[in-house]
Amino acid sequence: MTSGNLQKLTQRAQERGNPFKILIVDDEKWVREVFRDFCALTNAFDVDIARSGAEALDKITDTQYDLITLDLIMPEMSGLDALIDIKKKSPRVPVMVITGNATDKLVREAGVLGACRVMYKPVQLEEFIGELTRALIR
Repeated sequence: MTSGNLQKLTQRAQERGNPFKILIVDDEKWVREVFRDFCALTNAFDVDIARSGAEALDKITDTQYDLITLDLIMPEMSGLDALIDIKKKSPRVPVMVITGNATDKLVREAGVLGACRVMYKPVQLEEFIGELTRALIR
């Protein structure tokens, strides 16, 4: 399943003439690195990293992304606050929430605020690539 989705994403990126631009937002370094490494399995992605909601907002000011992954529980600026501001600046960009310990209430609120998908850590490679495929190839 994973290889089929990777092939679909690679083919779509080739048809577009450029890779999908992905922003991974998480305060935990190991999580950012795992998702970056997942994306590196194909040349369909060009990945940026943000360590906080504020850093993500700075990045979306200068760059248009095809998809953003966003942790909900982060210090300083919560993922929900970041989601609100991201949707104000880039209302059409799909935002995929990836969380390890958010409450059902927070997850529902993220959906109401515009998150296209929610995944729970630890995320498996097949699930991650599958969700990217569903979000990017509509």
